[in-house]
Order: sequence, then structure tokens, then C-alpha cells
Amino acid sequence: MVLSLKEGAREEDLDAVEAQIGCKLPDDYRCSYRIHNGQKLVVPGLLGSMALSNHYRSEDLLDVDTAAGGFQQRQGLKYCLPLTFCIHTGLSQYIAVEAAEGRNKNEVFYQCPDQMARNPAAIDMFIIGATFTDWFTSYVSSVVSGGFPIIRDQIFRYVHDPECVATTGDITVSVSTSFLPELSSVHPPHYFFTYRIRIEMSKDALPEKACQLDSRYWRITNAKGDVEEVQGPGVVGEFPIISPGRVYEYTSCTTFSTTSGYMEGYYTFHFLYFKDKIFNVAIPRFHMACPTFRVSIARLELSPDEYEEMEDAEEEEEDDNVLTEMEESDEDDTEARPRRLFDVPIRRRRYSRLF
Repeated sequence: MVLSLKEGAREEDLDAVEAQIGCKLPDDYRCSYRIHNGQKLVVPGLLGSMALSNHYRSEDLLDVDTAAGGFQQRQGLKYCLPLTFCIHTGLSQYIAVEAAEGRNKNEVFYQCPDQMARNPAAIDMFIIGATFTDWFTSYVSSVVSGGFPIIRDQIFRYVHDPECVATTGDITVSVSTSFLPELSSVHPPHYFFTYRIRIEMSKDALPEKACQLDSRYWRITNAKGDVEEVQGPGVVGEFPIISPGRVYEYTSCTTFSTTSGYMEGYYTFHFLYFKDKIFNVAIPRFHMACPTFRVSIARLELSPDEYEEMEDAEEEEEDDNVLTEMEESDEDDTEARPRRLFDVPIRRRRYSRLF
């Protein structure tokens, strides 16, 4: 990753980009790019990775010339310069080099197209930083402090709350979480989160404490207080065996119709040497919340009739979804709404082989 960083940009290069886009670059952006002019388009990206089932994101820090080529003048992203790019998803983080369309100058954000709008200019924003310095240094701090895990030489943007740990007997369960903007929507409200679970048995545990996971139970609560319960066999289609000193990890995901929510629950295990003896292991409560977002001006400026029409279409879609869920529930009552959670194991191999 370090080898993929480019030499610093020259002053004349930065001046040429300003002339090309017709806007001044932020001073902190210029200072950073004098040190390193972004990164080659390689995997892994400097600005972090995320993997879930067949979805993979790894964001490169764009060099100034490539960024200038993606400078936006169209409605919805006017005067926005891309900072990052993922060659797998096409996802970028942008910086607003001028105040326009409700954005503050120098603000860094992920774009979020309005899924219910016919107007392509209706782009909401998940705001990541108030300035380039704020955005970049907060990310670097998470990396160098160990806040973001390094897995197979890639920086994964999982956030771990030190208090999000629960120990039951000799088994400890810890959880870290991440918000996925590329799979989320402000309108209609659909916020996508992934979480990484680590199950570990103390190396000092007695050999006869070895056990196997049988099932999982989840209690899921959104910001409105609505509760959903999910129960099913194993995790990720597996029934892992935990023995002294062994660690088992997997990733999973969930969605909320509210901007935040939390999950908690337990795993049920049986002892390998005493198969008739079962016990529960607590999963600590972990909270998930999407970043601050700002609604598109193009959507806010809709006429009352247009807004009512859009709301009617949204209600029809929700009714269709409810009917679909009821049909799925009739087909299989063994788990409550099994489509909500998708368990994905953390594979012990490089992502280039997976995706």
C-alpha cells in the first residue's frame, strides 16, 4: 500500500488543476498533495476496505489529475471533486470545493442518490468530514491507534467500542461495526450496516470445556423502539467448535429503516464431552448509527403535488414488500424474517481469490 503512493505534486501541477476546474483547491488539500500525490489505482486502497459476501469495496486516494478528470459540474454534485475511488463499485468520496446546492465549502461526503426521485439532481449526502484535514486525520488516527483492524494487509473500516465485549465463563464475544453508504439510502430510509463478531475461548480453559455452537438468537431494536427477534441454527451455515485458545470470526449485516438501532442476543452451545449439557453465551449489545446526512435541495424544492405523488409511490412499494415478507413467512416459520440477516464467514485467504 505504501509503495503505491505517488511522489508529491508540484506547485505548477496544482495550479494547472485549479485552472482546469475553475476553482481554487483547499489549502489543506494542496499541502497534503505536496507530500503524496494520491495513490496508484491498486488494491488494497489506502482509504480502507470492506468485504461482505460478494460485495467488496477498497478505496484508493486519487491523484490530483485523476480527481480533476472527475470534477463535477452537473446538477446535484456541482463543484465537487472526487477524493477517492473504488474500482469494484465505482464509489467515491467527494469534497465540495465551492458552497453550492446546500453543501458547505470544503465538506467531504458520500453521495446518496434519492431512490424515489425522478430528478437525477436529487442527491442526498452522508457527511464524513467538515474539511479535508478533518476527514483525513480522523481516518489516519483510527488506523494508527489500532481502531481499524488490519486483516490480510488491508485496512478494514470496522469501529470497535471497547465496552462492546461480553464474557460468559471461558468464552468472550466482541463486536465491531461499520456503515455501508453505497448500500444505503436516505429516501426511502434504508440504512445498511455490517458487523464483525469474534468468539474466543480462553487459552487457560480446561480441555473438557471445548464446545460447539448450535444456534443463535437476536433481538433487534430500531430507533423507534420496534423490536424484531431472529433465531436460527448455527452461524454462516456453520457450527464452529470452540476450544481453549481458539478464535472464530465471522461477518454479518442488517438493515434499519431508522438512522440507528442496536442488536443483542446469545449463542447456544453444547459441550463436546457432555453433549447433553447446553448453555448460552451472551452477545453484547452493539449500536449502529449512520453518519450525519443532508437531504438534497432538489427534493426539498418539490411542489406539494409532486411530493404527495412520490409518497404514494413509496407507500405502494412498502405494501408490496410487506406482502412479500408475509409470503416468505408462510413458507418458512423456522426463523423470523430470515432475509434480514446475512452471515458471512471471514475467510482465511486473500480477497483477490474471492471476488
